[in-house]
Amino acid sequence: MSKRRRLAVANWKMYGRLTSGLVLARDIANFAEAAKPLSFDVVLCPPATLTWAISEALQGTPVMLGGQDCHTATHGAYTGDISAAMYVDLGCRYIILGHSERRHGHGEPSDLIAKKVEAAQLAGLTTIVCIGETADELKAGSTADIIEKQLRESLPKNVKTANLVVAYEPVWAIGTGQQPSPEDVVTVHKLIRKVLGDIGETVRVLYGGSVTPANAENFLNEAEVDGVLVGSASLNADGFWAIAEKCA
Repeated sequence: MSKRRRLAVANWKMYGRLTSGLVLARDIANFAEAAKPLSFDVVLCPPATLTWAISEALQGTPVMLGGQDCHTATHGAYTGDISAAMYVDLGCRYIILGHSERRHGHGEPSDLIAKKVEAAQLAGLTTIVCIGETADELKAGSTADIIEKQLRESLPKNVKTANLVVAYEPVWAIGTGQQPSPEDVVTVHKLIRKVLGDIGETVRVLYGGSVTPANAENFLNEAEVDGVLVGSASLNADGFWAIAEKCA
């Protein structure tokens, strides 16, 4: 069992409309209410369009709210972008940054992620910083080098430890049904703590990548795994809660 308070994060990505999103959020909140007091944290990260409505639905429940990305600036002429402070206004306490779908789909480099982390932490958000290797990098035996490089370059020099979570999400495992072995995950998590140095033992390190109710326990049995970042399986309340309660 991890000595750090565990965390289950639902990343809904670009899924969900108002009605379906509210039903899903309320169902998860009902599970959390029934299980109070929770010995772990639960965060829902819906699409930006649903954030306000879901914030109201989660009010007074143990479930917290998060965003999926933010801009580096506090405000400005950035059409279509959302600042970290705007997410705070909507009731968010967490935000996902550097997800591989942003890095690879939008070409976001690690130095940009670091600026986003700085902006989000300045606004008071806890940042869930995602790192992970591609299938080609795995085959080349470069996992350790990639993880260390991404992590070092994705964190600002003035990073706030209390507002930092790191999520190891091997790109080749996201949405594919493939996963590394729990032993391989432990090896990477230990590397992450080593790279973080003095703060390594206090920062929560999550695993993500095709996490399901069937395999979550394999990872959460490891003390090095402080929780999970869940994608498609979080779009079903029963399935997500079956994963989340394994964080207890």
